[in-house]
Amino acid sequence: MQDDNNVLFATMPSEPARQPAAPEESPVPARETRAAPPAEGSGGYDASAIRVLEGLEPVRMRPGMYIGGTDEKALHHLFAEVIDNSMDEAVAGHANFIEVHLDADGYLTVTDNGRGIPVENHPQMPGKSTLEVILTVLHAGGKFDGKAYETSGGLHGVGVSVVNALSDHLEVEVARNRKLYRQRFSRGKPVGGLEELGDVHNRRGTKVRFHPDPEIFGTHARFDPGRVFRMARSKAYLFGGVEIRWSCDPSLLAEGSETPEKAVFHFPGGLKDYLQATLGKDYTVTREIFAGKSEKSGGHGSLEWAVTWYGGDSLIHSYCNTIPTPDGGTHEAGLRIALTKGLKNYAELTQNNRAAAITPDDVMISAVGMLSVFIREPEFVGQTKDKLATVEAQRIVENALRDPFDHYLADNPAEAAKLLEWVIERSEERMRRRKEKEVSRKTAVRKLRLPGKLADCSQNSAEGAELFIVEGDSAGGSAKQARNRANQAILPLRGKILNVASAGREKLGANQQISDLVQALGCGTRSKYRDEDLRYDRVIIMTDADVDGAHIASLLITFFYQEMPDLIRGGHLYLAVPPLYRISQGGKTLYARDDAHREELMRTEFNGRGKVELGRFKGLGEMLPAQLKETTMDPRKRTLLKVAIDDVDFEGTRTAVDDLMGTKPEARFRFIQERAVFADNLDI
Repeated sequence: MQDDNNVLFATMPSEPARQPAAPEESPVPARETRAAPPAEGSGGYDASAIRVLEGLEPVRMRPGMYIGGTDEKALHHLFAEVIDNSMDEAVAGHANFIEVHLDADGYLTVTDNGRGIPVENHPQMPGKSTLEVILTVLHAGGKFDGKAYETSGGLHGVGVSVVNALSDHLEVEVARNRKLYRQRFSRGKPVGGLEELGDVHNRRGTKVRFHPDPEIFGTHARFDPGRVFRMARSKAYLFGGVEIRWSCDPSLLAEGSETPEKAVFHFPGGLKDYLQATLGKDYTVTREIFAGKSEKSGGHGSLEWAVTWYGGDSLIHSYCNTIPTPDGGTHEAGLRIALTKGLKNYAELTQNNRAAAITPDDVMISAVGMLSVFIREPEFVGQTKDKLATVEAQRIVENALRDPFDHYLADNPAEAAKLLEWVIERSEERMRRRKEKEVSRKTAVRKLRLPGKLADCSQNSAEGAELFIVEGDSAGGSAKQARNRANQAILPLRGKILNVASAGREKLGANQQISDLVQALGCGTRSKYRDEDLRYDRVIIMTDADVDGAHIASLLITFFYQEMPDLIRGGHLYLAVPPLYRISQGGKTLYARDDAHREELMRTEFNGRGKVELGRFKGLGEMLPAQLKETTMDPRKRTLLKVAIDDVDFEGTRTAVDDLMGTKPEARFRFIQERAVFADNLDI
């Protein structure tokens, strides 16, 4: 006989063990019934300090343990738990449609036409319906023994009970055996018993309507229609046998919103159709998407995939039993291995020796795709199921993809050659970067020709090191003499650099000045940027104080914004502020950065007797090294502008960059002056 108390992980309070009745004539002495005093030094920590949480109390006390927190992501995870149950019915072949409705009061309703939650009394808990047990007891569900579902997203029997615990109102309707039942709950506890509402025809399945508890998520927490819409749509392309019907109260949609009021999703073509629609007209390396599915739809070991390669960063969406796994896991590892082995084997067949050094990272660095697997009793990392841990999944995916990928490459030799060349280029770029990283500063100074005309500093560490990017050899010559050789490096530019906003990737890679700059910094670009590899703590753009200098500065800022945005976010990019005027009177000499500053100095500092001499610098190259050091390079006296990206108003930043790269240099100059953030007390 199995002990019933152990089946539900001891969540039910057990009856106290029966003690033999004490004789009435001999009462127990008081000293024997009194609790033992706390031990000395215990600080009041005794048995009374231990609290036992019963029922759904643990969920309300520690929601983060079950849904990952109480933020927006956790709020929408409630919807995921409910729709996942409906998807399990669909995958098992018992439901073919799911309805999702978001109303004006913030209630979310999920309806399916599956078998419906059982309503008869539960054998382990007499007097309670199975529906109430499922909704109020943790670890009560139909996914433990594999009899009701071959594959499922629900594993622990906690999903819908957690939703119930964290909702101030939840209502379940079940249409089963031509009868309609209903039960209401609030904060995990039943509000009344199971109601039988009468006979129904042409209806079956489960309807769950719930409202998140403001005590848990805050009074302003609301479901985002767009997010719920996208989550519901994703389920349709993950399993071609289900139709998702979406509806939303029009008052919840902002004017011009891309989220429709009503929509129906059914993707018989599955992931391939969706990936094609998502990519649109984006450039892809191969014309055909590598896609396919196993014959056994929705059963153990079945999978579906769609992968292609494009000009952007890697983006792989993976799922297990229709549950999204944003952190990847063993199924993604199987995909990486299968694609890498397939390409290497093809390279051997075509006798391409350059492919020997290819790694999975080289293959996946520009891959975009989707992978959906179905396996029996999967293991995830944590209740929120962000990462798949089932070891078998790697083998299943690898074996399933091996032959289809070989056929895909063999049937399209021209496309396969393009893909192989693309991956080899990524591999060679990686190895080139590694070589550059391995070249230490000392070695570079003594033995190698430095990129461009870089005059490097003597210290090896990046901390406190500064790289001045200057325009022209004449300015570079003055700056080299004015610098502190210990921590200040100079990189002169030959004229204006390429406008990266309008140049293609090929043109960008062929530009010598940009190549020199990237090599000098050593940190890589775009997705390959590594802050820890940056060779300088500050990168300072030092150009002439005129419109032409502002144009060069704007081109450089655009380069950093597009190719190394994290360098700006890390607070490494600055603009030097060289003076435009030199003002002298007797033994007194001051410098003015612009006309307004000159007038201010003339009014406040040079109002005494004596002739005032005014000189204007045409450029940094005209300044003596001592003057350049005093005004622009000495940390004790200089002024720097810190360049920052407004991440809150990202679209506004993008627009500003577009304005900056217009045809008017004056607009660029104005942008630099107005948009760059002043760094207060920078060198103090």
